[in-house]
Amino acid sequence: MATEFKFIPLIDISALLEKWDDPNMAQDQAVAQVVRQLDQACREAGFFYVKGHGIPDSLVKEIRSISHKFFDLPYEEKLKIKLSAASGYRGYQHVGENITKGVPDMHEAIDCYREVKHGMYGTLGEAMEGPNLWPNDPPNFKKLMEEYIELCTDLSRKIMRGIALALGGSMDAFEGNRAGDPFWVFRIIGYPSASSDHHQEMPKNDVGCGAHTDYGLLTLVNQDDDITALQVRNSNGEWISAAPIPGTFVCNIGDMLKILTNGLYDSTLHRVIIKSPKYRVCVAYFYEPNFDAAIEPLDMCVKRTGGTKKFEGAVYGKHLVSKVQTNFVK
Repeated sequence: MATEFKFIPLIDISALLEKWDDPNMAQDQAVAQVVRQLDQACREAGFFYVKGHGIPDSLVKEIRSISHKFFDLPYEEKLKIKLSAASGYRGYQHVGENITKGVPDMHEAIDCYREVKHGMYGTLGEAMEGPNLWPNDPPNFKKLMEEYIELCTDLSRKIMRGIALALGGSMDAFEGNRAGDPFWVFRIIGYPSASSDHHQEMPKNDVGCGAHTDYGLLTLVNQDDDITALQVRNSNGEWISAAPIPGTFVCNIGDMLKILTNGLYDSTLHRVIIKSPKYRVCVAYFYEPNFDAAIEPLDMCVKRTGGTKKFEGAVYGKHLVSKVQTNFVK
């Protein structure tokens, strides 16, 4: 679980990416160093920055830039892809429509998920069925985002191999029937400036997103370089800022990895506080287990944490649907 950490560690993962498909990667000294750093970060903070991740900086910046262009559009234009239960909870939410622990969040967003075709997961997946709703304006939005999602999926799988080694397992411990066919969640989020009036009908507060943990395995956060808003809570209850570091992603682990590791790695509470006079964009990619995966503590992690399972199992898709429906204002 989270400790009294005072800062979020920075890890250069380039050595891991170079050897990610080498069956002997664990014996490589440079990889072993990355694995040790991942283990320490996951144990102590549940958050870390990664550099050397291989996704072109030009694309990372373009993703934020085109997101700003979308959020700059008139409200009526954004509503053309409005999120609803009928859309599989995909599409645009206006400010205050997302709820965290009963409180409206002061952000707007486009919510996307890996496409779920009719009948793919039976009744388990019914609520999430449908294609993503992409805007026609700005041009090239859909193509750019889908290219980025593919790269984030690939990167996340490689980081998870490092985390598997950090736990003492085989490098593919999180693949197969756990995350060999990973689901993903993708949120393009816009935070109005502290000086904006938001929407007149919404109560104004400075909470861009209330304190929460993420649902899945691993999150990659691409945030504007010049605004500090993301905060992570340590075991003393102090909020530690995850200030932007250009060329990096902020990564954190989610609820499903907490269960798999039997609490050895914790999903840490975090929030977003609006203080800047500038509009802020954050694009968050969430790497998840297989939608229908039954997630239970791994035997190797149970042994390392006293021999008793601390968590009941969870079916990832059921967990996701319950969270999505709770957070959405109908």
